[in-house]
Amino acid sequence: MEFYISSDKQKLDVLKIHQAVKDSYWGEYRTLEMTEKTVENSMCFGVYSRTDELVGFARVLTDKVVFAYIMDVLIFEDFRGKGLGKKLMEHIMEHPEIKQVQTIALKTKDAHSLYVPFGFEKVGDSELWMAKDNAVYE
Repeated sequence: MEFYISSDKQKLDVLKIHQAVKDSYWGEYRTLEMTEKTVENSMCFGVYSRTDELVGFARVLTDKVVFAYIMDVLIFEDFRGKGLGKKLMEHIMEHPEIKQVQTIALKTKDAHSLYVPFGFEKVGDSELWMAKDNAVYE
């Protein structure tokens, strides 16, 4: 089965995204209205099957220069274990409006190994925060 990634928000199944976020350890408090607002105010990336079924999602909040925050990285249960999380992260990290950002951050409780190959490192002694710092300090 082939998959593709799109940034077209019109293609997103917001109800499916909302349910997955509600089922996650980080988003159980979110209402549908909150999920709709997060989609509206973020760069969004949907992972789709060849039949246009939404199988994964992530969003990025960024000023496109100094800081980006990657959030809600999800591969839906039936599609896990196929490398789609890695493909989604590759797509995000190579996106022209993100790859030049100075600092990219995210929080994760259990997926550190997904992000390390992309240059993310733990921030201080935090169990959750990870960042990739592209800034050059002289």
